[in-house]
Amino acid sequence: MLPSTDLIACPHCDTLHSNASLPEGAKAYCVRCGVVLKQERSTAIVSVLALAMSSFFLMVAAISFPFLNVSVAGQSNSTSVIGAVMAFSETFTLPLAAAVAGFIIFLPLMRLGAIIFAVTPLATGSTPTRAAQSAFGLAEALRPWSMAEIFIVGVAVALVKVAGLATIAFGPAFWAFTLLVVLTAWQDTLICRYSIWRALDTQQV
Repeated sequence: MLPSTDLIACPHCDTLHSNASLPEGAKAYCVRCGVVLKQERSTAIVSVLALAMSSFFLMVAAISFPFLNVSVAGQSNSTSVIGAVMAFSETFTLPLAAAVAGFIIFLPLMRLGAIIFAVTPLATGSTPTRAAQSAFGLAEALRPWSMAEIFIVGVAVALVKVAGLATIAFGPAFWAFTLLVVLTAWQDTLICRYSIWRALDTQQV
């Protein structure tokens, strides 16, 4: 029986594997379900930090600038992400407004901030504290609830339906949100959660 430190469990099916070292650029897959267990990239931590910081500033830009401008019959109306949230701020739909703001603004910002806090010591060669481990745990817990990409999909579906009825101009926030979704997907392909957990666990003070 191998010690627990020499084993790695699949996050999807819980199959235990021997935790062998990998050469640069290699990936280890689960023998049962094929999920990537770990990958060895020497620059992955720095890349994850750079993408998380870029995504954080893009999110700030996305909620600060106009999102869409809709023109119908000579009348024009511009809205922002905050304006879309406030559209549900009536008495009976106030809980919906709070949920929308949480899922597409506050939780994504909180998750990105937690990732930045957690991986910055690893990227800079500093010794992470126990708070960094807690921050990364928070980021992982918030991952299913961070729905900025779902918001963009919903907007795209709505635009398809109204494109023939109005003239639509995309604002800076729309492109910031779109780029944010691309960077988030890229970050998730680079991040090796096992390696980060292992580094935070073995190097923390």
